[in-house]
Amino acid sequence: MKVGIFDSGIGGLSVVKSLLKHKLFKEIIYYGDTARVPYGAKDKNTIIRYSLEALEFFKNFDIDMIIIACNTVSAFAIYELKQACDIPVIGVIKPGVLAVKNNIKNKQESILVIATKGTINSSRYENELKKEKYLNVTSLQTGLFVSLVEEGIFEGEILNSTLDYYFKDLKESKKIHTVILACTHFPLLEKEISKYFDNCKTIHSGNAIVEFIKEKYNYTNTFKNSKISFFATENPDNLKKVAKLWLGSLIND
Repeated sequence: MKVGIFDSGIGGLSVVKSLLKHKLFKEIIYYGDTARVPYGAKDKNTIIRYSLEALEFFKNFDIDMIIIACNTVSAFAIYELKQACDIPVIGVIKPGVLAVKNNIKNKQESILVIATKGTINSSRYENELKKEKYLNVTSLQTGLFVSLVEEGIFEGEILNSTLDYYFKDLKESKKIHTVILACTHFPLLEKEISKYFDNCKTIHSGNAIVEFIKEKYNYTNTFKNSKISFFATENPDNLKKVAKLWLGSLIND
C-alpha cells in the first residue's frame, strides 16, 4: 500500500515517524509546501487553494491513501479535499478525537488543546470534543513552539521559559490531565510538555492516525521495509536533512 503525506512544511515528519515505527505502508510519498509555510496565519480560501494544489502533485503517483499531516489544513480544507479525491483522505483532527475517546473515559477530566493560530481559531477540536461530551476543554495558541522545534531546541532554558510563558498561569489555576498536541511539530516537545504538567497524558497526531487507520479500515498489514521519498516546493535538501535528524535509523541513507 502506498500513502501520500501532505504538510505545509516539515512538521508532518512526526507523523511519518509513527507510520514507519508501525510499518503500515510499503511506500510513503511526503510532500511539504515549504515555499509557502506557515499556513496557520493564512485565510481559509488560501488554505483550501493550496491544499487542492497539493492534490495535483499526488496525481503523479499511484497512491492508495492521502494523510493530511497538518492541523490547519485538516481544520479548514478537509471537506474540499475529500470531495476532490476518489481515495481516502485522512486529516489529523478526527483521529485525535478518537484517541481521546479511546484513552480518556472520564469526560470531566481537563483537556488542553495546543496548536497554532489557525487551528485554534477554527475551534474544530473544541467542537468535535463537545460532540463527544468532553466539556472541560481549554484551547491555547502556542505558535512559538514551532520555531523552537525548527531551531532544534527540544529542551533547556529557552524551552522552559516558553513553557512558563504559555502555561504558568494555567498550571496554577487548574489541573491539566491531558494535552492534545494539535500541531505536528509539537510531538518533538512531548516529553517536556508532559513533564511540565506533572506527567500528564498526551495525544500525538502520528500515533492517533495509526490507530485511526487500523480501527476505521480494519488495516493490519505490516511491511518489513518502507520506501520513502521526500518532495518540497522549496529547498528539498533541507527537508531531507531534517528528516534524517528527526527520523534517524527509521529511514535508509
